[in-house]
Amino acid sequence: MNHIAETINELFDGGLPIKLTAYDGSAAGDLSSEFGMEILNPRGLAFLLTAPGDLGLARAYVSGDLALHGIHPGDPYPLLSLVLEKTDFKRPGPRETIDLVRTLGASNFVPPKPPPQEHLPAWRQRAENVRHLSGRALGALPWTRHSPERDADAIHHHYDVSNTFYEYVLGPSMTYTCALYPTDDATLEEAQAAKYDLICRKLGLEPGMRLLDIGCGWGGMVRHAAKHYGVKALGVTLSREQANWAQRAIKADGLDDVAEVRFSDYRDVEAGQFDAVSSIGLTEHIGVANYPSYFGFIKGKLRDGGRLLNHCITRPDNVSRASAGAFIDRYVFPDGELIGSGTIVTAIENTGLEVQHHENIRVHYGKTLTAWNKNLRDNWDACVNEVGLGTAKVWGIYMAGSRIGFERNNIQLHHVLATKTVDGSSGYPLRHTF
Repeated sequence: MNHIAETINELFDGGLPIKLTAYDGSAAGDLSSEFGMEILNPRGLAFLLTAPGDLGLARAYVSGDLALHGIHPGDPYPLLSLVLEKTDFKRPGPRETIDLVRTLGASNFVPPKPPPQEHLPAWRQRAENVRHLSGRALGALPWTRHSPERDADAIHHHYDVSNTFYEYVLGPSMTYTCALYPTDDATLEEAQAAKYDLICRKLGLEPGMRLLDIGCGWGGMVRHAAKHYGVKALGVTLSREQANWAQRAIKADGLDDVAEVRFSDYRDVEAGQFDAVSSIGLTEHIGVANYPSYFGFIKGKLRDGGRLLNHCITRPDNVSRASAGAFIDRYVFPDGELIGSGTIVTAIENTGLEVQHHENIRVHYGKTLTAWNKNLRDNWDACVNEVGLGTAKVWGIYMAGSRIGFERNNIQLHHVLATKTVDGSSGYPLRHTF
Protein backbone atom coordinates (compact mmCIF):
# COMPACT_ATOMS: atom_id res chain seq x y z
CA MET A 1 0.00 0.00 0.00
CA ASN A 2 1.31 3.46 -0.91
CA HIS A 3 0.98 5.58 2.22
CA ILE A 4 4.13 7.54 3.15
CA ALA A 5 3.09 10.92 1.68
CA GLU A 6 -0.46 10.65 3.01
CA THR A 7 0.76 9.77 6.49
CA ILE A 8 3.25 12.65 6.62
CA ASN A 9 0.65 15.07 5.23
CA GLU A 10 -1.75 14.22 8.05
CA LEU A 11 0.78 15.55 10.57
CA PHE A 12 -0.09 19.08 9.42
CA ASP A 13 -3.38 20.79 10.18
CA GLY A 14 -5.21 21.13 6.88
CA GLY A 15 -2.42 19.33 5.03
CA LEU A 16 0.54 20.75 3.16
CA PRO A 17 0.02 23.62 0.67
CA ILE A 18 2.54 22.00 -1.70
CA LYS A 19 2.79 18.63 -3.41
CA LEU A 20 4.42 15.92 -1.29
CA THR A 21 5.60 12.74 -2.98
CA ALA A 22 7.56 9.74 -1.72
CA TYR A 23 9.64 6.88 -3.04
CA ASP A 24 6.75 4.42 -2.55
CA GLY A 25 4.75 6.25 -5.22
CA SER A 26 2.41 8.04 -2.83
CA ALA A 27 1.40 11.67 -3.22
CA ALA A 28 -0.47 14.10 -0.97
CA GLY A 29 -0.94 17.78 -0.19
CA ASP A 30 -1.82 20.29 -2.89
CA LEU A 31 -1.18 18.22 -6.01
CA SER A 32 -1.67 21.29 -8.23
CA SER A 33 1.03 23.35 -6.50
CA GLU A 34 4.05 24.56 -8.47
CA PHE A 35 6.17 23.67 -5.43
CA GLY A 36 6.90 20.21 -4.14
CA MET A 37 8.90 18.06 -1.73
CA GLU A 38 9.96 14.56 -2.69
CA ILE A 39 11.15 12.00 -0.12
CA LEU A 40 13.64 10.06 -2.22
CA ASN A 41 14.51 7.09 -0.03
CA PRO A 42 14.08 5.49 3.43
CA ARG A 43 16.96 7.53 4.89
CA GLY A 44 15.19 10.74 3.95
CA LEU A 45 12.02 9.51 5.66
CA ALA A 46 14.01 8.54 8.76
CA PHE A 47 15.58 12.01 8.94
CA LEU A 48 12.11 13.59 8.86
CA LEU A 49 10.63 11.22 11.44
CA THR A 50 13.49 11.27 13.95
CA ALA A 51 13.95 15.05 14.00
CA PRO A 52 10.58 16.66 13.19
CA GLY A 53 10.78 20.30 12.16
CA ASP A 54 13.56 22.27 10.51
CA LEU A 55 16.40 20.01 11.67
CA GLY A 56 15.00 16.84 10.09
CA LEU A 57 14.10 18.65 6.88
CA ALA A 58 17.58 20.17 6.70
CA ARG A 59 19.28 16.82 7.27
CA ALA A 60 17.24 15.13 4.54
CA TYR A 61 17.70 17.99 2.08
CA VAL A 62 21.41 18.58 2.67
CA SER A 63 22.19 14.85 2.40
CA GLY A 64 20.34 14.61 -0.92
CA ASP A 65 17.53 12.41 0.43
CA LEU A 66 14.83 15.07 0.03
CA ALA A 67 14.29 17.08 -3.15
CA LEU A 68 12.64 20.50 -3.31
CA HIS A 69 10.86 21.21 -6.58
CA GLY A 70 9.87 24.52 -8.13
CA ILE A 71 12.69 26.54 -6.53
CA HIS A 72 16.36 27.28 -7.10
CA PRO A 73 18.51 25.70 -4.35
CA GLY A 74 20.24 29.02 -3.83
CA ASP A 75 16.94 30.64 -2.88
CA PRO A 76 14.22 28.27 -1.59
CA TYR A 77 12.34 31.21 -0.05
CA PRO A 78 9.10 30.84 -2.09
CA LEU A 79 8.56 27.23 -0.99
CA LEU A 80 9.61 27.71 2.62
CA SER A 81 7.52 30.86 2.98
CA LEU A 82 4.40 29.11 1.67
CA VAL A 83 4.88 26.09 3.94
CA LEU A 84 5.48 28.18 7.06
CA GLU A 85 2.57 30.50 6.31
CA LYS A 86 -0.01 27.83 5.54
CA THR A 87 0.85 24.92 7.83
CA ASP A 88 0.84 24.09 11.50
CA PHE A 89 2.69 20.94 12.55
CA LYS A 90 0.74 18.69 14.90
CA ARG A 91 3.17 17.00 17.27
CA PRO A 92 1.80 13.48 17.73
CA GLY A 93 0.98 12.20 21.20
CA PRO A 94 1.91 8.72 22.52
CA ARG A 95 -1.01 6.96 20.82
CA GLU A 96 -0.45 8.75 17.51
CA THR A 97 3.24 7.92 17.68
CA ILE A 98 2.47 4.22 18.11
CA ASP A 99 0.16 4.38 15.09
CA LEU A 100 2.91 6.10 13.08
CA VAL A 101 5.42 3.38 13.94
CA ARG A 102 2.94 0.69 12.92
CA THR A 103 2.11 2.45 9.67
CA LEU A 104 5.58 3.47 8.54
CA GLY A 105 7.68 0.75 10.19
CA ALA A 106 9.93 0.83 13.24
CA SER A 107 13.09 0.86 11.11
CA ASN A 108 12.23 4.36 9.88
CA PHE A 109 12.42 5.68 13.45
CA VAL A 110 16.11 4.86 13.87
CA PRO A 111 18.10 8.11 13.48
CA PRO A 112 20.56 7.96 10.54
CA LYS A 113 24.02 9.45 10.85
CA PRO A 114 23.73 13.22 10.25
CA PRO A 115 25.37 14.83 7.19
CA PRO A 116 29.02 15.87 7.58
CA GLN A 117 28.03 19.56 7.52
CA GLU A 118 26.38 19.17 10.93
CA HIS A 119 28.22 20.43 14.02
CA LEU A 120 28.17 18.44 17.26
CA PRO A 121 25.02 19.09 19.32
CA ALA A 122 25.29 20.53 22.82
CA TRP A 123 24.98 17.14 24.56
CA ARG A 124 27.78 15.69 22.44
CA GLN A 125 29.93 18.71 23.25
CA ARG A 126 29.38 18.04 26.95
CA ALA A 127 30.25 14.37 26.49
CA GLU A 128 33.45 15.32 24.68
CA ASN A 129 34.34 17.59 27.60
CA VAL A 130 34.72 14.57 29.85
CA ARG A 131 37.65 13.39 27.76
CA HIS A 132 39.50 16.62 28.56
CA LEU A 133 39.17 16.49 32.33
CA SER A 134 42.48 14.76 33.11
CA GLY A 135 42.39 15.97 36.69
CA ARG A 136 41.85 19.62 35.77
CA ALA A 137 39.55 21.85 37.78
CA LEU A 138 36.25 22.51 36.01
CA GLY A 139 36.92 26.23 35.87
CA ALA A 140 40.06 25.56 33.85
CA LEU A 141 38.39 23.06 31.52
CA PRO A 142 38.67 23.82 27.81
CA TRP A 143 35.67 23.22 25.52
CA THR A 144 33.08 24.22 28.10
CA ARG A 145 30.40 26.39 26.54
CA HIS A 146 31.85 29.77 25.46
CA SER A 147 35.35 28.93 26.64
CA PRO A 148 37.98 30.54 24.38
CA GLU A 149 38.75 27.14 22.81
CA ARG A 150 35.14 26.27 22.07
CA ASP A 151 34.28 29.77 20.86
CA ALA A 152 37.20 29.52 18.44
CA ASP A 153 35.91 26.16 17.19
CA ALA A 154 32.39 27.55 16.70
CA ILE A 155 33.68 30.55 14.76
CA HIS A 156 35.91 28.30 12.65
CA HIS A 157 32.92 26.08 11.79
CA HIS A 158 30.95 29.00 10.39
CA TYR A 159 33.36 31.65 9.17
CA ASP A 160 36.26 29.62 7.82
CA VAL A 161 34.16 28.00 5.10
CA SER A 162 35.97 29.81 2.29
CA ASN A 163 36.75 33.47 1.70
CA THR A 164 36.01 32.95 -1.98
CA PHE A 165 32.56 31.56 -1.14
CA TYR A 166 31.82 34.58 1.04
CA GLU A 167 32.95 36.91 -1.75
CA TYR A 168 30.32 35.35 -4.00
CA VAL A 169 27.54 35.55 -1.39
CA LEU A 170 28.30 38.79 0.46
CA GLY A 171 29.54 40.83 -2.46
CA PRO A 172 32.44 43.32 -2.55
CA SER A 173 31.83 44.73 0.94
CA MET A 174 32.45 41.31 2.54
CA THR A 175 30.07 42.37 5.29
CA TYR A 176 28.17 39.57 7.00
CA THR A 177 25.81 41.64 9.14
CA CYS A 178 22.55 43.48 8.57
CA ALA A 179 22.78 46.34 6.07
CA LEU A 180 20.89 49.62 6.40
CA TYR A 181 18.91 50.59 3.30
CA PRO A 182 18.81 54.40 2.91
CA THR A 183 16.16 53.93 0.20
CA ASP A 184 14.01 50.98 -0.79
CA ASP A 185 15.90 50.56 -4.08
CA ALA A 186 19.43 50.98 -2.70
CA THR A 187 21.97 48.32 -3.64
CA LEU A 188 23.44 45.92 -1.09
CA GLU A 189 26.78 47.72 -1.28
CA GLU A 190 25.16 51.10 -0.70
CA ALA A 191 23.23 49.69 2.25
CA GLN A 192 26.31 48.15 3.87
CA ALA A 193 28.23 51.42 3.53
CA ALA A 194 25.24 53.25 5.04
CA LYS A 195 25.24 50.83 7.99
CA TYR A 196 28.91 51.43 8.74
CA ASP A 197 28.47 55.17 8.37
CA LEU A 198 25.51 55.23 10.76
CA ILE A 199 27.52 53.34 13.37
CA CYS A 200 30.42 55.78 12.96
CA ARG A 201 28.05 58.69 13.52
CA LYS A 202 26.41 57.03 16.52
CA LEU A 203 29.84 56.52 18.03
CA GLY A 204 30.70 60.16 17.38
CA LEU A 205 33.97 59.24 15.66
CA GLU A 206 36.41 62.04 14.87
CA PRO A 207 39.97 62.13 13.49
CA GLY A 208 42.56 60.84 15.95
CA MET A 209 40.17 58.74 18.03
CA ARG A 210 40.84 55.08 18.81
CA LEU A 211 38.23 52.47 17.84
CA LEU A 212 38.06 48.82 18.92
CA ASP A 213 35.86 46.61 16.72
CA ILE A 214 35.18 43.29 18.48
CA GLY A 215 34.40 40.37 16.18
CA CYS A 216 35.41 42.49 13.21
CA GLY A 217 34.78 39.96 10.44
CA TRP A 218 36.61 40.88 7.27
CA GLY A 219 37.40 44.35 8.60
CA GLY A 220 34.65 46.38 6.94
CA MET A 221 33.97 48.59 9.95
CA VAL A 222 37.69 49.03 10.66
CA ARG A 223 38.42 50.13 7.11
CA HIS A 224 35.36 52.39 6.81
CA ALA A 225 36.08 54.17 10.11
CA ALA A 226 39.77 54.63 9.32
CA LYS A 227 39.19 55.80 5.74
CA HIS A 228 36.21 58.12 6.24
CA TYR A 229 36.54 59.26 9.87
CA GLY A 230 40.29 59.40 10.38
CA VAL A 231 40.36 57.14 13.44
CA LYS A 232 42.96 54.59 14.41
CA ALA A 233 41.03 51.31 14.35
CA LEU A 234 41.81 47.86 15.74
CA GLY A 235 39.67 44.86 14.87
CA VAL A 236 39.86 41.36 16.38
CA THR A 237 38.38 38.12 15.07
CA LEU A 238 38.59 34.44 15.99
CA SER A 239 38.64 33.50 12.30
CA ARG A 240 42.11 33.22 10.82
CA GLU A 241 40.65 33.33 7.31
CA GLN A 242 38.85 36.59 8.05
CA ALA A 243 41.96 38.15 9.57
CA ASN A 244 44.13 37.21 6.59
CA TRP A 245 41.59 38.63 4.13
CA ALA A 246 41.17 41.83 6.16
CA GLN A 247 44.90 42.42 6.45
CA ARG A 248 45.26 42.19 2.67
CA ALA A 249 42.32 44.59 2.16
CA ILE A 250 43.80 47.09 4.63
CA LYS A 251 47.11 47.03 2.76
CA ALA A 252 45.35 47.42 -0.60
CA ASP A 253 43.52 50.48 0.75
CA GLY A 254 46.75 52.02 2.01
CA LEU A 255 45.50 52.05 5.60
CA ASP A 256 48.37 50.14 7.23
CA ASP A 257 49.25 53.03 9.54
CA VAL A 258 45.73 53.53 10.93
CA ALA A 259 43.92 50.19 10.63
CA GLU A 260 44.74 46.72 11.95
CA VAL A 261 42.91 43.38 12.17
CA ARG A 262 44.24 40.66 14.45
CA PHE A 263 43.50 36.96 14.64
CA SER A 264 42.78 37.06 18.36
CA ASP A 265 40.19 36.51 21.07
CA TYR A 266 38.80 39.86 22.21
CA ARG A 267 39.68 38.83 25.76
CA ASP A 268 43.34 39.01 24.77
CA VAL A 269 43.29 42.67 23.72
CA GLU A 270 46.03 44.35 25.72
CA ALA A 271 45.44 47.01 28.33
CA GLY A 272 44.58 50.44 27.03
CA GLN A 273 41.62 52.71 26.50
CA PHE A 274 39.54 53.40 23.42
CA ASP A 275 37.28 56.28 22.52
CA ALA A 276 34.71 53.89 21.05
CA VAL A 277 33.92 50.19 20.83
CA SER A 278 31.76 48.60 18.14
CA SER A 279 30.35 45.09 18.59
CA ILE A 280 28.62 44.21 15.31
CA GLY A 281 27.07 40.77 15.23
CA LEU A 282 29.14 39.24 18.03
CA THR A 283 26.81 39.27 21.04
CA GLU A 284 24.92 36.33 19.51
CA HIS A 285 28.05 34.22 20.04
CA ILE A 286 28.88 35.40 23.58
CA GLY A 287 26.21 33.55 25.55
CA VAL A 288 23.67 35.26 27.79
CA ALA A 289 25.42 34.09 30.96
CA ASN A 290 28.56 35.89 29.79
CA TYR A 291 26.91 39.27 29.14
CA PRO A 292 28.09 40.74 32.47
CA SER A 293 31.72 39.86 31.83
CA TYR A 294 31.51 40.87 28.15
CA PHE A 295 30.06 44.31 28.74
CA GLY A 296 32.29 44.68 31.78
CA PHE A 297 35.29 44.05 29.53
CA ILE A 298 34.06 46.70 27.11
CA LYS A 299 33.50 49.21 29.90
CA GLY A 300 37.07 48.61 31.05
CA LYS A 301 38.37 49.37 27.55
CA LEU A 302 36.47 52.66 27.19
CA ARG A 303 37.79 56.02 28.29
CA ASP A 304 35.49 58.18 30.40
CA GLY A 305 32.77 59.44 28.06
CA GLY A 306 33.58 56.75 25.48
CA ARG A 307 30.79 55.06 23.53
CA LEU A 308 29.68 51.50 22.79
CA LEU A 309 27.51 50.50 19.82
CA ASN A 310 26.13 46.96 20.16
CA HIS A 311 24.53 45.53 16.98
CA CYS A 312 22.80 42.22 17.67
CA ILE A 313 20.14 39.80 16.40
CA THR A 314 17.46 39.43 19.07
CA ARG A 315 14.18 37.76 19.94
CA PRO A 316 11.03 39.91 19.85
CA ASP A 317 10.51 39.24 23.58
CA ASN A 318 12.53 38.60 26.72
CA VAL A 319 10.88 35.36 27.88
CA SER A 320 11.71 32.91 25.08
CA ARG A 321 14.59 30.46 25.48
CA ALA A 322 17.93 31.85 24.39
CA SER A 323 18.53 28.97 21.98
CA ALA A 324 18.90 29.93 18.33
CA GLY A 325 17.12 26.70 17.30
CA ALA A 326 18.28 23.19 16.42
CA PHE A 327 19.08 23.81 12.74
CA ILE A 328 20.95 27.07 13.40
CA ASP A 329 22.87 25.49 16.29
CA ARG A 330 23.94 22.43 14.29
CA TYR A 331 24.58 23.92 10.87
CA VAL A 332 25.16 27.65 11.15
CA PHE A 333 26.03 29.22 14.53
CA PRO A 334 27.13 26.54 17.02
CA ASP A 335 26.43 27.71 20.58
CA GLY A 336 24.60 30.80 19.30
CA GLU A 337 22.09 32.36 21.72
CA LEU A 338 19.37 34.90 20.94
CA ILE A 339 17.50 36.85 23.60
CA GLY A 340 15.29 39.95 23.68
CA SER A 341 16.80 43.41 23.35
CA GLY A 342 15.54 44.29 26.84
CA THR A 343 17.85 41.66 28.29
CA ILE A 344 20.79 43.20 26.43
CA VAL A 345 19.88 46.72 27.57
CA THR A 346 19.60 45.46 31.15
CA ALA A 347 22.99 43.76 30.97
CA ILE A 348 24.63 46.90 29.59
CA GLU A 349 23.04 49.08 32.25
CA ASN A 350 23.91 46.65 35.04
CA THR A 351 27.53 46.94 33.96
CA GLY A 352 27.37 50.66 34.69
CA LEU A 353 27.15 51.97 31.14
CA GLU A 354 24.42 54.49 30.32
CA VAL A 355 22.12 53.59 27.42
CA GLN A 356 21.54 56.63 25.21
CA HIS A 357 19.72 55.20 22.18
CA HIS A 358 17.99 51.95 21.20
CA GLU A 359 16.87 51.17 17.65
CA ASN A 360 15.30 48.18 15.86
CA ILE A 361 16.27 47.78 12.19
CA ARG A 362 14.60 44.37 11.70
CA VAL A 363 13.09 45.08 8.27
CA HIS A 364 16.53 45.87 6.87
CA TYR A 365 17.75 42.35 7.61
CA GLY A 366 14.99 40.81 5.50
CA LYS A 367 16.20 42.93 2.58
CA THR A 368 19.83 42.05 3.30
CA LEU A 369 19.10 38.32 3.27
CA THR A 370 17.14 38.68 0.04
CA ALA A 371 20.23 40.17 -1.56
CA TRP A 372 22.50 37.42 -0.20
CA ASN A 373 20.17 34.70 -1.48
CA LYS A 374 20.22 36.37 -4.91
CA ASN A 375 24.03 36.42 -4.87
CA LEU A 376 24.11 32.73 -3.97
CA ARG A 377 21.65 31.91 -6.73
CA ASP A 378 23.48 34.03 -9.32
CA ASN A 379 26.81 32.38 -8.42
CA TRP A 380 25.44 28.91 -7.64
CA ASP A 381 27.77 26.79 -9.78
CA ALA A 382 30.87 28.63 -8.55
CA CYS A 383 29.71 28.34 -4.93
CA VAL A 384 29.08 24.60 -5.27
CA ASN A 385 32.52 24.15 -6.82
CA GLU A 386 34.04 26.08 -3.92
CA VAL A 387 32.34 24.45 -0.89
CA GLY A 388 30.37 21.46 -2.19
CA LEU A 389 26.68 20.93 -2.86
CA GLY A 390 25.73 20.10 0.74
CA THR A 391 27.21 23.26 2.24
CA ALA A 392 25.76 25.43 -0.53
CA LYS A 393 22.32 23.94 0.21
CA VAL A 394 22.76 24.73 3.92
CA TRP A 395 23.34 28.38 3.08
CA GLY A 396 20.37 28.53 0.74
CA ILE A 397 17.85 27.30 3.32
CA TYR A 398 19.54 29.12 6.20
CA MET A 399 19.36 32.54 4.56
CA ALA A 400 15.85 32.00 3.16
CA GLY A 401 14.57 30.74 6.50
CA SER A 402 16.20 33.65 8.35
CA ARG A 403 14.63 36.10 5.91
CA ILE A 404 11.21 34.68 6.79
CA GLY A 405 12.01 35.04 10.50
CA PHE A 406 12.85 38.73 10.15
CA GLU A 407 9.92 39.47 7.86
CA ARG A 408 7.46 37.91 10.31
CA ASN A 409 9.00 39.51 13.41
CA ASN A 410 10.15 36.20 14.86
CA ILE A 411 13.62 37.72 15.16
CA GLN A 412 14.84 41.31 15.20
CA LEU A 413 18.04 43.34 14.90
CA HIS A 414 18.81 45.98 17.52
CA HIS A 415 21.34 48.77 17.93
CA VAL A 416 22.03 49.78 21.51
CA LEU A 417 24.20 52.87 22.00
CA ALA A 418 25.71 53.47 25.43
CA THR A 419 28.27 55.75 27.07
CA LYS A 420 30.76 55.32 29.88
CA THR A 421 29.25 58.01 32.07
CA VAL A 422 31.35 59.13 35.05
CA ASP A 423 30.04 61.42 37.80
CA GLY A 424 27.05 62.24 35.59
CA SER A 425 29.22 63.35 32.67
CA SER A 426 28.75 61.38 29.42
CA GLY A 427 29.86 63.86 26.77
CA TYR A 428 26.65 63.04 24.93
CA PRO A 429 24.85 65.93 23.15
CA LEU A 430 21.48 67.28 24.22
CA ARG A 431 19.84 65.46 21.28
CA HIS A 432 20.99 62.71 18.95
CA THR A 433 22.99 64.02 16.02
CA PHE A 434 23.12 61.00 13.72
